[in-house]
Amino acid sequence: MAHNLNFNERTQEYSFFSVKQPAWHSLGQVVQDYPTSREAIAFAGLDYQVVKAPLFAKTAEAGVDFAVPDQYATLRTDTNAVFGVVGKDYQIVQNSDAFAFFDAIVGGGDGILYETAGAIGQGERIFITAKLPGYIRVGNGDDVTEKYIFLTTSHDGSGSITAAFTPIRIVCQNTLNAAMRSMSNVVRIRHTAGAKERLEQAHRVMGLADTLGVQLENVFNQWAKVRIEDKEVKKLIQLALCPNTETYNLLKKGAEAELSSVFKNACDAAFGYAMASEAQQLPTTKGTVFGAYNAVTGYYQNVRNFKSDTDKMKSLYLGGKGQARAQKAFDLCTAFAKSGAAALHLN
Repeated sequence: MAHNLNFNERTQEYSFFSVKQPAWHSLGQVVQDYPTSREAIAFAGLDYQVVKAPLFAKTAEAGVDFAVPDQYATLRTDTNAVFGVVGKDYQIVQNSDAFAFFDAIVGGGDGILYETAGAIGQGERIFITAKLPGYIRVGNGDDVTEKYIFLTTSHDGSGSITAAFTPIRIVCQNTLNAAMRSMSNVVRIRHTAGAKERLEQAHRVMGLADTLGVQLENVFNQWAKVRIEDKEVKKLIQLALCPNTETYNLLKKGAEAELSSVFKNACDAAFGYAMASEAQQLPTTKGTVFGAYNAVTGYYQNVRNFKSDTDKMKSLYLGGKGQARAQKAFDLCTAFAKSGAAALHLN
């Protein structure tokens, strides 16, 4: 798998850090202790500023520069890398502001632990993962899921500031990235006037992490008690990974021979993970609905190949297929826990 981490030619270092365990092809810095926000910014090579610079055009005939009205280039000041073109209302949120968002959640101090951070491309997109206090415990308490917030923002005008509650199951590092029907797990903030102020206030909205964490713990413990047969796990995987109406109709007709090899291979790999992974042999997962859910999330986290770490991050955290399929699996498991095998019947 390739990577797309920023390499700073000036410092000759990759813009990434992780705590204790190397990640992203073992590039960047590995530190042994959880850093403060100020230390994390330096370790990850995110201590640069971005500015809006006037945009100029030159006429071919006269060769005269003139300013383009209400259009600006976003510029990284330490390398002079130009990230993109934005309008007059676009407000830059500096990298330090993103860490200030996390510090504000728990009022600073030792409550939040910065685990990874980095920059992609020329530094136009940054990401941060931070661990929150407390755990989600399933079964007798040995099956533990840690609570994280993942934040990403771009400096090229290509997207909003996104902060998402992302629990990660320790035993297999599965990202259990799903939302309840009544509650989102994501906060999005546009880069317009007042974005910095809204970012500073977003920690109030992220109180959902506590509420959603409690709700998910109750749901997962319920699922760990609901039995599901192997053939039903296979059907749930097929429905969760189903990419389009055509595939759904083939499943409905029972015409599995006509399914694409790509789809069948993905389903087989996910089912193989469900049956063989050590993380799927625990009392909480073996033959349970909780295990069926982890079969889908574990496939995207631990089995499926991605072209790059950036593609994997987009799939799991930024509204890509992995996140969408995990949500579909979550909804199917919710229905199965309530209605049994009838929830998997094709209409």
